[in-house]
Amino acid sequence: MKMKIKRVFLASDHAGFVLKQKISKFLIGKGIKILDLGTKSKTSVDYPDFAHLMAKKIKKNDNVGILVCGSGIGMSMAANRHKNIRAALCNNIKSAKLSRMHNNANVIALGSRLTKKDVALKCVNVFLKTPFDGGRHLRRIKKI
Repeated sequence: MKMKIKRVFLASDHAGFVLKQKISKFLIGKGIKILDLGTKSKTSVDYPDFAHLMAKKIKKNDNVGILVCGSGIGMSMAANRHKNIRAALCNNIKSAKLSRMHNNANVIALGSRLTKKDVALKCVNVFLKTPFDGGRHLRRIKKI
């Protein structure tokens, strides 16, 4: 199943701010519509506020999100508390691809302190291009 993306929502905390800005520039360069939900600087903020904000914005199957914090762990945990959010913490290209193929993830979480910029951009690219396999994987997702 090909993912039809209308818009990509971006959000980060202070630790993920710089990487979020680089991802934003990368997506805009590809002609992808984005909505940056913040944070707007490196000033300390609480990551759950931004993960919850994004989760509330993603209401349709054609919207996806990118969350960035220091490790990606906190953001993914906070986002996954919301119904119909499948946030996948991805540290490499293979995890980004499998999160889409097998788990139909609609949010990718990245750790700015753990993932180099070039790898993060490749993960985002693969995440956005990889279709969901469906089939037996859909049955499993319905059990979440």
